[in-house]
Amino acid sequence: MHDFCFTIPYGLLLIGGGLFGYIKKGSIASLAGGAGSGLILIVAGYLSLNAFGKQKNSYLALILETVCAVILTWTMGQRYMETSKVMPAGLIAGISALMTAFYLYKLATGGNHLPTKAE
Repeated sequence: MHDFCFTIPYGLLLIGGGLFGYIKKGSIASLAGGAGSGLILIVAGYLSLNAFGKQKNSYLALILETVCAVILTWTMGQRYMETSKVMPAGLIAGISALMTAFYLYKLATGGNHLPTKAE
Protein backbone atom coordinates (compact mmCIF):
# COMPACT_ATOMS: atom_id res chain seq x y z
CA MET A 1 0.00 0.00 0.00
CA HIS A 2 1.31 3.45 -0.89
CA ASP A 3 1.64 6.19 1.71
CA PHE A 4 -0.52 8.67 -0.19
CA CYS A 5 -3.46 6.22 -0.09
CA PHE A 6 -3.69 6.79 3.67
CA THR A 7 -2.15 10.25 4.01
CA ILE A 8 -4.73 12.20 2.03
CA PRO A 9 -7.74 10.71 3.91
CA TYR A 10 -5.85 11.18 7.20
CA GLY A 11 -5.33 14.86 6.35
CA LEU A 12 -9.00 15.25 5.42
CA LEU A 13 -10.02 13.64 8.72
CA LEU A 14 -7.88 16.12 10.64
CA ILE A 15 -9.29 19.09 8.72
CA GLY A 16 -12.83 17.82 9.34
CA GLY A 17 -12.11 17.38 13.04
CA GLY A 18 -10.65 20.87 13.30
CA LEU A 19 -13.67 22.37 11.56
CA PHE A 20 -16.04 20.36 13.75
CA GLY A 21 -14.27 21.55 16.92
CA TYR A 22 -14.47 25.14 15.73
CA ILE A 23 -18.15 24.93 14.76
CA LYS A 24 -19.21 23.03 17.88
CA LYS A 25 -17.16 24.83 20.55
CA GLY A 26 -15.69 27.86 18.79
CA SER A 27 -12.19 26.47 19.35
CA ILE A 28 -9.62 28.37 17.31
CA ALA A 29 -6.97 25.91 18.54
CA SER A 30 -8.93 22.99 17.04
CA LEU A 31 -9.32 24.82 13.77
CA ALA A 32 -5.65 25.83 13.57
CA GLY A 33 -4.29 22.47 14.73
CA GLY A 34 -6.63 20.31 12.68
CA ALA A 35 -6.63 22.39 9.52
CA GLY A 36 -2.91 23.17 9.74
CA SER A 37 -1.74 19.61 10.23
CA GLY A 38 -4.35 18.31 7.80
CA LEU A 39 -3.22 20.68 5.06
CA ILE A 40 0.43 19.77 5.62
CA LEU A 41 -0.45 16.09 5.31
CA ILE A 42 -2.53 16.62 2.18
CA VAL A 43 0.34 18.54 0.56
CA ALA A 44 2.77 15.76 1.56
CA GLY A 45 0.38 13.13 0.15
CA TYR A 46 0.09 15.12 -3.07
CA LEU A 47 3.89 15.34 -3.36
CA SER A 48 4.15 11.59 -2.82
CA LEU A 49 1.43 10.90 -5.40
CA ASN A 50 3.15 13.10 -7.97
CA ALA A 51 6.51 11.43 -7.35
CA PHE A 52 4.88 8.02 -7.68
CA GLY A 53 3.42 9.07 -11.03
CA LYS A 54 6.96 9.88 -12.16
CA GLN A 55 8.21 6.44 -10.99
CA LYS A 56 10.08 7.98 -8.04
CA ASN A 57 9.86 8.06 -4.26
CA SER A 58 9.41 11.31 -2.37
CA TYR A 59 11.37 10.87 0.83
CA LEU A 60 10.69 14.51 1.68
CA ALA A 61 6.96 13.78 1.71
CA LEU A 62 7.43 10.60 3.71
CA ILE A 63 9.56 12.35 6.34
CA LEU A 64 7.05 15.22 6.54
CA GLU A 65 4.20 12.73 7.01
CA THR A 66 6.12 10.89 9.71
CA VAL A 67 7.00 14.06 11.62
CA CYS A 68 3.38 15.26 11.55
CA ALA A 69 2.09 11.91 12.77
CA VAL A 70 4.67 11.72 15.57
CA ILE A 71 3.84 15.25 16.75
CA LEU A 72 0.11 14.51 16.70
CA THR A 73 0.62 11.21 18.54
CA TRP A 74 2.65 12.95 21.23
CA THR A 75 0.47 16.03 21.72
CA MET A 76 -2.87 14.28 21.56
CA GLY A 77 -1.54 11.39 23.65
CA GLN A 78 -0.51 13.90 26.34
CA ARG A 79 -3.92 15.53 26.15
CA TYR A 80 -5.62 12.15 26.49
CA MET A 81 -3.48 11.29 29.52
CA GLU A 82 -4.49 14.59 31.15
CA THR A 83 -8.22 14.49 30.36
CA SER A 84 -9.01 10.79 29.74
CA LYS A 85 -11.35 11.96 26.96
CA VAL A 86 -11.47 9.56 24.04
CA MET A 87 -12.96 12.24 21.77
CA PRO A 88 -11.02 13.82 20.21
CA ALA A 89 -7.66 13.34 21.95
CA GLY A 90 -7.69 9.55 22.35
CA LEU A 91 -9.02 8.95 18.85
CA ILE A 92 -6.51 11.22 17.12
CA ALA A 93 -3.65 9.88 19.26
CA GLY A 94 -4.58 6.31 18.33
CA ILE A 95 -4.98 7.01 14.62
CA SER A 96 -1.77 9.05 14.60
CA ALA A 97 0.13 6.25 16.36
CA LEU A 98 -1.03 3.80 13.69
CA MET A 99 -0.03 6.24 10.95
CA THR A 100 3.38 6.75 12.60
CA ALA A 101 3.95 2.98 12.58
CA PHE A 102 2.89 2.82 8.92
CA TYR A 103 5.20 5.68 7.91
CA LEU A 104 8.13 4.18 9.81
CA TYR A 105 7.49 0.88 8.03
CA LYS A 106 7.48 2.70 4.67
CA LEU A 107 10.75 4.44 5.54
CA ALA A 108 12.34 1.16 6.66
CA THR A 109 11.31 -0.67 3.49
CA GLY A 110 12.47 2.03 1.07
CA GLY A 111 9.30 4.02 0.46
CA ASN A 112 6.62 3.21 -2.08
CA HIS A 113 7.27 0.14 -4.17
CA LEU A 114 7.39 1.29 -7.75
CA PRO A 115 5.97 -0.87 -10.53
CA THR A 116 8.51 -2.22 -12.99
CA LYS A 117 8.38 -0.87 -16.50
CA ALA A 118 7.16 -3.36 -19.09
CA GLU A 119 9.46 -3.46 -22.10
